This record gives sequence, structure tokens and C-alpha cells, in this order.
Amino acid sequence: MERLCYLSKNYPSTDGSGNKAKTDNEDTLALMGAVNIANKRTGHRNKIAAFFVDLAGIARYVCSVRKGDRIVLQYPHKKYFSFICRIARWRGAKTITLIHDLGSFRRKRLTVEKEIRRLMNTDYVIASNEVMRQWLIDHGFRKPTGSLGLFDYRSNSESKEKRNEEGTVRIVYAGALSMRKNAFMLEMAKSMLPYQLHVFGNRGGLPQMQDNPQVIFHGFLPADDFISNVDADFGLVWDGDSTESCTGNFGEYLRYNSPHKVSFYLRAGLPIIIWRQAAVASIIEREDVGFCIDSIEQLQELLPSLKRERIETMRRNVRELSNRLKNGAFLKAAVESAISELQ
Repeated sequence: MERLCYLSKNYPSTDGSGNKAKTDNEDTLALMGAVNIANKRTGHRNKIAAFFVDLAGIARYVCSVRKGDRIVLQYPHKKYFSFICRIARWRGAKTITLIHDLGSFRRKRLTVEKEIRRLMNTDYVIASNEVMRQWLIDHGFRKPTGSLGLFDYRSNSESKEKRNEEGTVRIVYAGALSMRKNAFMLEMAKSMLPYQLHVFGNRGGLPQMQDNPQVIFHGFLPADDFISNVDADFGLVWDGDSTESCTGNFGEYLRYNSPHKVSFYLRAGLPIIIWRQAAVASIIEREDVGFCIDSIEQLQELLPSLKRERIETMRRNVRELSNRLKNGAFLKAAVESAISELQ
């Protein structure tokens, strides 16, 4: 009998996008009828306790996996990834690996060759998006592949009805701020903007930020509260130290990853403004849930000429896409495609 399976583990916090995405995926898999063949999900913050909990989960997996299983793994799996794949193959099971992040990209923890070699232990890879999928193929990955597109975002909160008034366009940027990731905001604050930038994050992360009446800081807001309360027109996805292009390790990574922030904004009812060379830019355009720009300077002319009717059309499309993200539609489709191809 074939089973769909997954391995849960210890997640010290789901406040960060990585753990939130992984636990959401586990919940979606469970609703698909998948069986957790490791230990129950835990939230220990003590690293020693977390280590032994995860180790016990691997031991349980070794005893639980059986012939015919289809096991969804979430990569990077900090420990034991290759071991898990080999045990599955030995038992007559197959592994489907969903990639959240590649160590050879932003963090440079692996060489590309080592990462491809490691991933070759799995039977099927679901890349974050089509651009990442092609990158894997171009760099020597030779197993069957698919792509996710966008990460789903499960939340019981629903976005509020947005005001549809003529006047200044309101753009939101949410996240932990730092000079290496968000220095572009320093440039934005130096000029008078024809729009408002509402920042939900730690202003202390940008100590050189100038005061600007059009840049309003709100501090952090819990994710569910943000989804149900934020009232704005767009969510901005941009990284790096330049307003002319996304630069640096974080900026360049947008070419390949599927930012969890995109799904977060969409669940909050916000159309997206994103760098045109981002990997998910084609999805934003195809679904008509925002628009793509080459530089932030383009907003100076683009936004004042934007009609409210156009914003409302994008909002309607966002509501439809948000429901799909809420219900795990992207993961369901990717896993079902993987199972079909493996058969």
C-alpha cells in the first residue's frame, strides 16, 4: 500500500518565514492524508533538547518507513538529508524534496557541485519556481523535477476591505530591517515621494535613515494581525542597497527564490510591486496581482498615473489567489504532479 508521508521536527519559532512555510506545508500534507513518520512537531528553543528531539525523530523514521511510501522532505534539512534518502531507497520508498532555500546561493555554505550531489540522493525535486528548476538542470541535476511557484500561506485571518479613495498611493514594506538587506530605503528617504511608504519593522536596523514625512514606521505587527488589519494599496518586494536594481546577495537571490513575503502580502490583500528580474515576477504578471519594475525610481511617474479602477482589478485577483494560498493549492498541485511522475 502506497502512503504519502512527511517528517516533522522541532521548530523553535514560526515567527520567521522559513519555519512558518515548513509548518504550513506539514499542515497541508496532513490534510492531504499524509502520515508523519517522524516525531510529533515540537517547539523547543533549547538547542540541546531540539537536537535530541530531531535525532529521536530520525530513529522513528528508520523504523516506520516502508515499501511504496512517497516521502515529502523539506530542504534544507539541516541534518541527515542524504541518510533519509538512502534509507528510503533501501526500504523501497521514494523521496520528493521541496526546496525552500539553496545553501550554495545566498549563504554560500556549500559549493554548487556539493549541493547538486546532495540533492541527487532524492528521487524527485520540487524547485521553488521555474527559474530555480532550470538552474538545477543547467548545473547538472538529472532527476525528475517540478516547481512550486509560490509558497502557500495558511492563516485563519482574513484581509480587511481596503479603502478605494483617490489620493496618495500607500505602499507597505514589512520585515526585519538591516543595512545589508534594506539600505535601498536610505535612498528612498532622501527625496520627496509621490506615495507613502509604510514600514512594519525595526527602524533601529537602519540607523542612518533620514526622517521623511512620506515614510511612516509602524514597528512590528504579528503576522495574523497584519493580515487582518493592514490598509494599503501595494506590498513592496525589494532587497539590496540600491533603488536602481536589486543588488548584493539578498537582492541577487530574488532572481531564484520564491519570497515568502510575496505570499504574506497577498494573504493581506495587497497587490505586489516587485523587481522585474525576480523569479516570481512572471507569476505576478500572469495572475495580474501587481506589477514589475526595473528600478524604484519608476514609481515616481508610474504611481501618480495609476487609476483606482486598475488597483481594484488587481485587488480582486489578489483575493482569488489569496484563497488558493490559504488552502495549500500550490503545494497540493506540486506534490500530486510529483507522485504522478514517480508512478
